[in-house]
Amino acid sequence: MQPIRVVFAGATGKVGQVLARGVAQEPGFALVGAIAREGVGRNLAEFVSLGGRPGPEIHGSLEAFLAAGGQADVLVDFTVAAAARKTIPAAIAAGIAPVVGTTGFEPGEAEAWAEACRKRGLGGAFIANYAVGMMLLMRFAEEAGRFFPDVEIIEMHHKTKLDAPSGTALRTRARLERRRGDLSAPEVPVHSVRLPGLVAHQEVIFGGPGQTLTIRHDAPTREAYLPGVLMTCRWVLKEKRVAFDLEEVAFPGT
Repeated sequence: MQPIRVVFAGATGKVGQVLARGVAQEPGFALVGAIAREGVGRNLAEFVSLGGRPGPEIHGSLEAFLAAGGQADVLVDFTVAAAARKTIPAAIAAGIAPVVGTTGFEPGEAEAWAEACRKRGLGGAFIANYAVGMMLLMRFAEEAGRFFPDVEIIEMHHKTKLDAPSGTALRTRARLERRRGDLSAPEVPVHSVRLPGLVAHQEVIFGGPGQTLTIRHDAPTREAYLPGVLMTCRWVLKEKRVAFDLEEVAFPGT
C-alpha cells in the first residue's frame, strides 16, 4: 500500500515542528513537502529533528511546491489565517485534501472551502483542535449543557497566540449554543488569557443552584494534536467527506 503523502504548511512553527516530526516517523505516511516562511530552498531536517529521516525541501508556497513537481495526497496546515487563505484554495484546486488546524478565519470562510472540497470530490477537515481530550471535553460539555443552562468558558494560551478568543473556544461555544437551541438565550461568555508559561488549556464551567461543574482540558505539550491529525488524514482520504469537529472523524455517524 502506498503511504499517505503529506505536504505540511507551517512546518517550522511551534506546532508544525512537532507534527511534521510525527508525520515523518509514522508508518504509512510520507512527509513529501514543507511550506514555511524561513529556510526556503533548504532541507526541513536542518530545522526540525525528524528522527534521522531525510526531510523534504522547504518551499515558500504550495504553488512553488507544485511547480517543482511536488505531489501530495493531503495538505496539513498549521499556519496563520492570512497564509492559509492562499494555501487552502490552492490545495483544493490541485486535488489535495486539506486537513486544517489553523484558526482565526472570518465566518463562512471554512464553509466555502468545504463546499469547494465537495465539488471536487475531496475530503477535508477544518477542525479547531485535534486533541482527542478536547474532542471529549466538547462532547461532555454538550451533555452537561442539557442540565446547566448557565455556563462560561475560560481559554488560556501562550502569550504569542494571535487569535483571541481561540478557535477552540469559539467552536465550544457554538456547540453549546446549538445544543441549547434557544435563540433568545444570551451568548455564552468566553474569557481569554494569554500568559508566558501556558500552552493550551480550556475550562467550561457550569453553574446551578448549590453546585458548579468544571470540565477542563490541558495540553502542556503539542504532541497532543498528533493522533487526531493522523486519524483525520486517513479519514479524509477514505471517506472523502468534510469534518468540522474531530468527533465526526472519531465517531462516524454521530
